[in-house]
Amino acid sequence: MNKKQTLIISTLLLVVVLCGYAATKVNSPLYVNDNEVIGEKTALKNNKTSLKNEKTKSTSSTSYFTEAKLSREQSRNKATQSLKSLLDNENTPKEQKQQAAEEYKTLALRGDKETNIELALKSQGFEDAVCELGDKKANIVLKNQKELSDQQLRQIKDIVISKANIKDVQIKVIE
Repeated sequence: MNKKQTLIISTLLLVVVLCGYAATKVNSPLYVNDNEVIGEKTALKNNKTSLKNEKTKSTSSTSYFTEAKLSREQSRNKATQSLKSLLDNENTPKEQKQQAAEEYKTLALRGDKETNIELALKSQGFEDAVCELGDKKANIVLKNQKELSDQQLRQIKDIVISKANIKDVQIKVIE
C-alpha cells in the first residue's frame, strides 16, 4: 500500500467512527426512566412529593410489567431476526423456508393477540397487564388487584377466548 491509500483508508475509518459516535448521541436511550422522557426531565418538578409517594407504591410492580414487556419484545425480536435470516438466505432449502415463514407468521400473530388482550384488559379497568400466549395456554399477570371476583375472572377468560381462541387461562395477581 502506498501513502495515498493509507491516508484514504484512515480517513474513511475516522468518518465511520465519528458517524457511529454521532448516531449513539442522536438516538434515544433503550430504557426510559419514570422521571425522564427520552433524555429530558419532565416538567412535573412541582409535584415531587406526590410523585415520590406514588412511585414508592408502584415502582416494583411497574418495573416488573415494564421489564416483562421489554424482555418479551427483545426475545421476539431475536426470534424474528433469526427467522428472517433463514428466509433471506438463498441456500436455505425450500421446506425449511416454508417452516420458517409459518413460524414467522405465528410469532407475529401471537404478538398482535397479546397486545390486543393487554389493551382490552386495560379498557376493562385493570391497571396493568402482561399477557403471554402459548400454543394452548395463556398466562395473564395483573397489577394491584387485591382479589378478583368471579365476574372479573369470567371477563378475563372471555377476553382471552375472543381475542386468541385459547381456553386454558392462568391468572396471576401481583401487588
